[in-house]
Amino acid sequence: MPGTVKAAANFNAEADAQALYKAFKGIGTDEKAVIAIVANRSNAQRQQLKIAYKQAYGEDLVGRIKSELSGNFENITVALFNTPAGFLASELRKAMKGAGTDEAVLIEILCSADNNTIKAITAAYKEQFSRDLEKDVVSETSGHFRRLLVSLLTAHRDESTTVDAAKAKADAQDLYSAGEGKWGTDESKFNMLLGSRSYPHLRAVFKEYGAIKGHAIETAIDKEFSGDIKKGFLTVVAAVQDPAAYWANRMYLAMKGAGTDDDTLVRAIVSRAEIDMEEIKVSFIGTHKKSLLNWVQSDCSGDYKRMIEAILGGH
Repeated sequence: MPGTVKAAANFNAEADAQALYKAFKGIGTDEKAVIAIVANRSNAQRQQLKIAYKQAYGEDLVGRIKSELSGNFENITVALFNTPAGFLASELRKAMKGAGTDEAVLIEILCSADNNTIKAITAAYKEQFSRDLEKDVVSETSGHFRRLLVSLLTAHRDESTTVDAAKAKADAQDLYSAGEGKWGTDESKFNMLLGSRSYPHLRAVFKEYGAIKGHAIETAIDKEFSGDIKKGFLTVVAAVQDPAAYWANRMYLAMKGAGTDDDTLVRAIVSRAEIDMEEIKVSFIGTHKKSLLNWVQSDCSGDYKRMIEAILGGH
């Protein structure tokens, strides 16, 4: 199932640039016009639109957006004009900059990404910040958690699609022997297997683990680990087994209870809009018995809400 945002047919970057310029001109901003354009163009088209705007008006479109909009509406609009990898790179930088580190953001982005995404983020990070992502991760994290993230940052996960049943069985046994089957835990074995095996192979391993032990691999991780390494391993497992369910859950947790974790909501919506948002919507309603759109409508407001509605295809 595809994303909810698709490339616009008969796209004209110059016409869009003109329409946005008009929306910003004078007193007040025509937010409806901004949403109508931005939410209905693919990221590749938005990149062309940025160039066309600068050529026509001699100013940076993102800079203009920042001066015209505010709050969460500004944040999501600016995010949509970054490249997919550039946006995630900027979120990682934000998570590591200054005092303290937001480990939850590192886990969400790096533990759910495939090789190509990791490579693209690493390159974008270098380009945007003139910094080395791995070095920053190493200086901001420690212990087994650091080792897991560095393993993932090598972007050397096996990408073959064939599954060797005997090897899957052996790996499942190895995970059992490294965790529940011994006193103490061999973290490096979990790190190596979860960080390097292909997704189809890991799905087979998890199935075998359930057959050996009579419960899911998540139960074993929950029992054997704690803190960020536990969250990291559980995220890898969730992203391997069902990415749409993983992202649906991220959005649900961002909105449930008092207040909204808008950073997480924006990240999930912007990064999945063109990949699997239709699938996420199906997963969300299946689990929470209420649509993602309904949750957004009762949790968000104003132009921010209208932009998300447009991205989700609810306008």
